[in-house]
Amino acid sequence: MAESKELSLGRLLKDLREAKRLSLRDVERKKGISNAYLSQLENDIIEKPSPHILHKLAELYGVDYNYLMQKAGYFVPTHQSKGGQKQAARSFALSSMEDLSVEEEESLVEYLAFLRTRKRKKK
Repeated sequence: MAESKELSLGRLLKDLREAKRLSLRDVERKKGISNAYLSQLENDIIEKPSPHILHKLAELYGVDYNYLMQKAGYFVPTHQSKGGQKQAARSFALSSMEDLSVEEEESLVEYLAFLRTRKRKKK
């Protein structure tokens, strides 16, 4: 069985930016973070950006700021129940899927149905 590797902060930030169809220069213009710095972040050269930078990126990408803080290795106290954590994870996942085409939405629904049927068969 293949070993699951956790997504790095840099890869996550790159995926979020690309999901929003933004270039490095677009992010630079919108948030005032140099494209060179963003590139270093996305390539995991800079592994622990300041909370201020993470806040700007969370705001632009529409993701939970605390989630990015945790991915960067900062301690973030959680006051959420397990249900609240699940909802935060769902919100994060859905926020990166803005501007989907009808075909993409249908494909996601079909894939989710497939995963759920597969999960039931394993029980």
